[in-house]
Amino acid sequence: MSVRRIWTPAEANALVPRLSLLVGEQMRRAFDIDQRLRAMRARGQGGRLLVMIEGEETLDAEERALRAELLVYEDGFRAIEELGVTVKDPRIGLCDFLGQIEGRDVWLCWRYGERAVEHWHELDQGFSGRKPIGIPSKPLYN
Repeated sequence: MSVRRIWTPAEANALVPRLSLLVGEQMRRAFDIDQRLRAMRARGQGGRLLVMIEGEETLDAEERALRAELLVYEDGFRAIEELGVTVKDPRIGLCDFLGQIEGRDVWLCWRYGERAVEHWHELDQGFSGRKPIGIPSKPLYN
């Protein structure tokens, strides 16, 4: 069992430039894959390669190229997760860093296009539950 890294907001922000490049590449790959799949499906091909595990020799050259692109795409997200970042929604480039706010584990939340990690949410909440970092989650009055 591996120990999960706990990120500070400063550590997460230091990774944002690199993460932005990696996630941007992944989003471009996803767009290219989607375009190729649409073109293949319009010609009546491409559906079978998504479920193929063995028998790649029966794929034509275009299907093999798309399969290779899909593997590179999967590897790209694996590389991001190996940095200690959790990819929550690859379509919009939503990533979370395990962090702590007020002494409890939370997700520090970043979305592709944001300049910094400036939000967090509870572990059992998602993007819609984001709160700005630095604003207490509990009222300061009694």
